[in-house]
Amino acid sequence: MTDDVLADQAGYYRRRAGEYDATAYADLAAARARIARLVGEMRPTGAVLEIACGTGLWTEALAGVADTVTALDVAPETVAIARDRVPSDNVEFVVADIFSWTTQERFDVVFFSAWLSHVPMNRFEQFWKLLRGLLDEDGRVLFVDEHVDERDKEAYVPGQDEIVERRLRDGSTFRIVKNFVDPEQLHRRLRGIGWESRVRRDDGDWVWVYGEARPAT
Repeated sequence: MTDDVLADQAGYYRRRAGEYDATAYADLAAARARIARLVGEMRPTGAVLEIACGTGLWTEALAGVADTVTALDVAPETVAIARDRVPSDNVEFVVADIFSWTTQERFDVVFFSAWLSHVPMNRFEQFWKLLRGLLDEDGRVLFVDEHVDERDKEAYVPGQDEIVERRLRDGSTFRIVKNFVDPEQLHRRLRGIGWESRVRRDDGDWVWVYGEARPAT
């Protein structure tokens, strides 16, 4: 079931690419200002890997503070939009699935926005192990996602705690994974697999998290 839902999730974002900005943000200018502010607070400098870059709104802000940005997304349609939005020399776009993508490069920062909530719970540890392998020795993970208080806005599939159904403007429906972030629960789970984290809430609906692997003991 997980693989089927993840395939449906990828299809959803491919089909949604052209309407994403208009449907995800009520005020695009305000969203860009908020994103710029948060990136300024998080300070993701050096070599940055952005997972699930989407249409490039966060990539745009990251490119202004990082030395280099490798922006990855599974949907070529969203990457095409992001490339047009962020024609910066320090940004490289990659179309790939993070779970199968390989690279010899190591990064100072791995960043993602609204992505952890799309990772199935049974792949949580695998995902964070993957992140550890992508980071330089002193690297860190930064991410933004939606607080668990926002959960009621989704239509969960009956009997499925982490699968929701979403509908596009053309009426087509897709199943996607959506695990909203409970800060205390996330902190405990990360600590259990060797990560320290700090969580901040931003304007009620978002949280942003700083994480780093603990030294081996």
